[in-house]
Amino acid sequence: MSAITSVSAAATPFERIAPPVLKPVTPLVAGGDAAPAAAPAAGAFSSVLDQVVGTVVHQQANADAVTRSVLLGDGGSLHQSVIAMQEASLALSLMIEVRNKVIDSYQEIMRLPV
Repeated sequence: MSAITSVSAAATPFERIAPPVLKPVTPLVAGGDAAPAAAPAAGAFSSVLDQVVGTVVHQQANADAVTRSVLLGDGGSLHQSVIAMQEASLALSLMIEVRNKVIDSYQEIMRLPV
C-alpha cells in the first residue's frame, strides 16, 4: 500500500458526506477604508449566524483542500497548509465562543423576574 493510496483510503469516510454548497461570504467587519456595513434588518439575526457558519465551513473546506494538496504532492506548500488549518481553527473557536455568549445571554434573560 503506497502513501498516496493510504491517504485516499483514509479520506473515504469523509467523502460519503455531501459537501455543503459553498457560496461567497462577505466579511462581517469591514477593514481599512471600506464603507461601514449597513445594519442588518430586524429579524436578520439568523441570517448573520448563517453567514458566520458559512464562513467557518468555507475556511475548513479551504484548509482541507490545501492539506490534501500537500499530502498528495500537488504543489501545495506545508506552511500554507498549517496557516489555513490555524485560520479554520481560530474561526471555529470564535464561533463557539459567540455561541456560548448567546446561550449565556439567553439563560440570563430567562432568569429575570417577570
